[in-house]
Amino acid sequence: MGPRHWAYVAMLAFCLFGTLPLQAAFGLRVLQQVRRLCLAILPVAAVFVLWDLAAAHAGQWRFDPAQTLPPRLAGLPLEEVGFFLVIPLAGILCYEAVKVVRGHVDPERLDPERLDPEQGR
Repeated sequence: MGPRHWAYVAMLAFCLFGTLPLQAAFGLRVLQQVRRLCLAILPVAAVFVLWDLAAAHAGQWRFDPAQTLPPRLAGLPLEEVGFFLVIPLAGILCYEAVKVVRGHVDPERLDPERLDPEQGR
């Protein structure tokens, strides 16, 4: 297996490493709200995985074996399934960080140790 096999995994890792620090930097509690996070991501991920499976099996698109790892889930590369989890998580983290910066956040959803009483956030 050459480095090209890791291309998709590298993209997902880049997205995670670029957005996970927002949790600490802005005092977010996104990862502590597991139920809420699962309710936001899993139903949509399930629909997109099914859609992806249908399109791949119909021949509308395919996954280059030279750029994905060998393990498959019903024919989909595991990285593709991971995409539907990682990218929404990155989006939620970015959205919540922007809300903090703009001052549009419920203080109860932030880490209390990170609140600035002078600014109310």
